[in-house]
Formats: sequence, C-alpha cells, structure tokens
Amino acid sequence: MAFGDGIGQSQRSSADINIVPLVDVILVLLVIFIVTAPLITQAVKVDLPDAESQPAEPLEKPVVVTIEADGRLHWAGSPLTLAELEQRARGLAARPDAELHIEADRAVAYDAVAQVLAAAARAGVERIGFVTDPGTGATRQHPPPGP
Repeated sequence: MAFGDGIGQSQRSSADINIVPLVDVILVLLVIFIVTAPLITQAVKVDLPDAESQPAEPLEKPVVVTIEADGRLHWAGSPLTLAELEQRARGLAARPDAELHIEADRAVAYDAVAQVLAAAARAGVERIGFVTDPGTGATRQHPPPGP
C-alpha cells in the first residue's frame, strides 16, 4: 500500500498489517461457535424399540469372592488371604471366559474392596463384576450421616 498524495510527495510503502479484516473474521467465528455450542451438547431423544430377551448365561460359572464386614475374604466359600487370592486369580485369568464376581458386605471399608480389585487386576483378570441386592437398593432408608 502506498502513501502520499501523488503530486509532490514520494510514495512510500507501509509494512504494517491491516488487522481489521482479521478481527472481523474472528468475531464472526466466535458468534458461530457461541450459537452452535449449545446445540452440540444437547442429547437427541430417540424412541428405542422394545425387546424381550433373557440375559445370556455365562459359558462358565463365575467365581465369587466374598468380603465380610471385618475384611475377611472367601473364594467360593473357602477363606483365604489377599496373597492367596492373587495366586488363584492368576489361574482364573488363564481361562478365556472366566469371570470374578465381588460380593462385599455393605459395611466393608472401600479399602478392602480396592485391594481385592487391585489384586485381581495384577493377576490379569479382565472380567470383574459386583454382586448387589437389587430388591433393597431403591427402597431402603439409609440413616442420616453422623456428626
């Protein structure tokens, strides 16, 4: 872009960048993003078809590890330690369709459950499930937390 009136002044070039068009484009993009962002985060309601089916039976009966309220462990009813659980879980992980179900008492500390999960993961067990009581979960009244 040249400056000067063209009559008596020499023309000189300007190396400045004109940022007004750039700001215009950025503002237009900002408005587009502001308008479209709420549309992207909304869920689409779909009327899914009804299906009547039964859950598939596992190929192999799962092994149940029980954690009592005091932290004692049982493998399919027989007591064991955490180290023994990890050894048995290694043998379980070698079978392709093996599942490990954890049945923990409601009063058990989370730390005990986390230790069992960690031992099973170290052993290579990939299919782990939690056993719950579906009949009492929604209707049971829990006492208010203590002071």
